[in-house]
Amino acid sequence: MNAFPESMLQLITQTSTNLPPDVRRAMAQAIDDETGARSSQALQVIATNIDMACDNEGPICQDTGWPTFKIKTPIGTNQIALKEEIKQAIAEATRRGKLRPNSVDSLTGRNSGDNLGPGTPSIYFEQWENEDEIEVKMLLKGGGCENKNIQYSLPMELPHLGKAGRDLDGVRKCLLHAVWQAQGQGCSAGAIGVCIGGDRASGYLHAKEQLFRTLDDTNPHEELARLEDYIVQTSNTLGIGTMGFGGGTTLIGCKIGAINRLPASFFVSVAYDCWAFRRLGVVLDARTGEIKRWLYRDESTVEPKMSRAGGFVRTGKEKVLRAPLSEEQMRELKVGDVVLISGELYTGRDAVHAHLMKNDPPVDLNGSVLYHCGPVVLKDDKYRIKAAGPTTSIREEPYQGEIIKRYGVRAVIGKGGMGAKTLAALKEHGAVYLNGIGGAAQYYAQCIDEVIDVHLLDFGIPEAMWHLRVTDFPAIVTMDAHGNSLHADVEKSSATILAQLSEAVF
Repeated sequence: MNAFPESMLQLITQTSTNLPPDVRRAMAQAIDDETGARSSQALQVIATNIDMACDNEGPICQDTGWPTFKIKTPIGTNQIALKEEIKQAIAEATRRGKLRPNSVDSLTGRNSGDNLGPGTPSIYFEQWENEDEIEVKMLLKGGGCENKNIQYSLPMELPHLGKAGRDLDGVRKCLLHAVWQAQGQGCSAGAIGVCIGGDRASGYLHAKEQLFRTLDDTNPHEELARLEDYIVQTSNTLGIGTMGFGGGTTLIGCKIGAINRLPASFFVSVAYDCWAFRRLGVVLDARTGEIKRWLYRDESTVEPKMSRAGGFVRTGKEKVLRAPLSEEQMRELKVGDVVLISGELYTGRDAVHAHLMKNDPPVDLNGSVLYHCGPVVLKDDKYRIKAAGPTTSIREEPYQGEIIKRYGVRAVIGKGGMGAKTLAALKEHGAVYLNGIGGAAQYYAQCIDEVIDVHLLDFGIPEAMWHLRVTDFPAIVTMDAHGNSLHADVEKSSATILAQLSEAVF
């Protein structure tokens, strides 16, 4: 099958850069339904980003996630050879900037640089009796939403919802809690795949497999179909909204499966996925490896543009900031202000934050903007940023307050908000937290004028400290220097609504 490697490269590229039609339709409906100002603005940026990723054939989100393949082959197919060729295609897609190098040695912390290593990628084979065709489905699921996966062991007590028993009402409570606990950290509006039953390992695997279903299909099990509809509709009354900004669209899909369990165990496993729901598939000629047809989309149909307003729409009320920033400037800002940042900023995520707790920074961070971002970067004659959206900030909560205190950082950009320690440091030292639009990697990449330098590159491309020059980089103040946090407010208000659903009937 000489064409198989190229077919896999096409599948990987398209999965990373072009959302399937069912997800596009769900996001278009979210744009139509959303009435919250901040969430509506975020959705317009998301819509523009979807168009840009498709047009540029660039990653929709800079976190191109964990590659998962489900493959059906005729009896007698050399699956060992196919697995090796898929790995080669993964490495080539990474070299071309369609995937970010995401495979990290769990013991040394070293990035392999090509998305290959023990366990990476995940490839699951099964045989079928179709002698003429091979089916390959692919899912790219990022770390931010992967961190919001959750597993429940019933019976148990759930915050705000009380006792969840070993029945479908207990499952209902688990799923509402799963959506609530994600808030904006998993890049809502999101979708969930669910497994009722199994052991711990098979439960999570079956939950993830539900994400291979289309968002608009109907569960053949009547009770599960009703529960799926209930969870989507009810989740959208919680007021969490896009990016956790508050609003009417929190969930775009819920897909539930059930498998048998042990008598002593009743697990409910939830695989949370973000709005950048990257899932495609192909059917190949089993003799040549050529693509015969695509799954999840109709190649004869051109998908309409998502954006209607050209992305971030200026109102004239935006606060224009030029780095370096002063304490006085930051104390003038308040939650809800939209800012446009120009000048220099530095990226820094998990490895950088841990490093700065024990070592001096390689640059002067006084008055700086620190961006929680692990970009996709290519290098020819110079470094070029190909995708650069924000990563989930809460991982840096153990470090952020101390780094603000020690080094004079004035603004932190990320997604999903941060906790009480960071909020206290913002207030004490005169700094702000700015929420970017999670997943909008192409949109933010266009705001980057150049890579000035790079530090700590030994950490790997995503974890290095990139020194960037930007123009009119948009973000929203969601934690200010006066002790106010939009994230805390939305979590509290949505918890009140959640508690009211404890005795609801679906």
